[in-house]
Amino acid sequence: MKILISNDDGVLAPGIAAVAASLQTIGEVFVVAPDRQRSAAGHGITLHKPLYVDEKTLPNGIRAYGVSGTPADCVKFGIDQIMGPANKPDIVVSGINAGPNLGSDVMYSGTVSAAIEGAIQGIPSIAVSLCGHAPYDFTHAATFTATLVQEVMKNGLLADTVLNVNVPALKEGQTIQGTRITTLGTRRYHNEYDKRVNPRGVDYYWLAGELMDLHPEQGSDIEAIKEKHISVSPLHFDFTNRKLIDALKGWTLD
Repeated sequence: MKILISNDDGVLAPGIAAVAASLQTIGEVFVVAPDRQRSAAGHGITLHKPLYVDEKTLPNGIRAYGVSGTPADCVKFGIDQIMGPANKPDIVVSGINAGPNLGSDVMYSGTVSAAIEGAIQGIPSIAVSLCGHAPYDFTHAATFTATLVQEVMKNGLLADTVLNVNVPALKEGQTIQGTRITTLGTRRYHNEYDKRVNPRGVDYYWLAGELMDLHPEQGSDIEAIKEKHISVSPLHFDFTNRKLIDALKGWTLD
């Protein structure tokens, strides 16, 4: 089994090293990831400037490639250039992200976008995130990912679908209560722009803001994490609202 691994935290992030080491026990791994932090990069790709690639060695000795582009760039480049058309991956794994990708986070997430790019290329793909705060222990999430990869290879995935996985980061004495198959919950942020002035007197802005504490819907990924369960959400990236098709045909548009 050939496994392409990427992320949005950067090629030297501890989460990618942990999952690469775990997946190395079940297949041949290829690590192609951004050369720096690219969180919230979404599904952007690089069109108007060149990509640079630098070979790296992860702390566990696994060879990796740092790419100057986005997570989606990395998956495209990894499939086409690092592995090659005759050696396509059997599965794409993105992560392990340091922090959650729940609810509407998936619209911005570079972690999820890397997995979606794999699915666009016709390859089963999963995105994995660890919910919590530093310091992170990726051990259990990495072990679960290896189990899930084997299940995906055994059972397959529908076309244009990725699995978005969130694993609760536990405090000492806590245990994971199990795994739930979930929907995306509702997650909103109260956005604020912090205005500052640089040494030359020019204004600049930092996007800030706090998560709004919404009541988690039953069966959602947010509820599962709050109750110390691993969340596995199947995502389909056909954005068509089919319920509105017939209504729109009744509009006077010609």
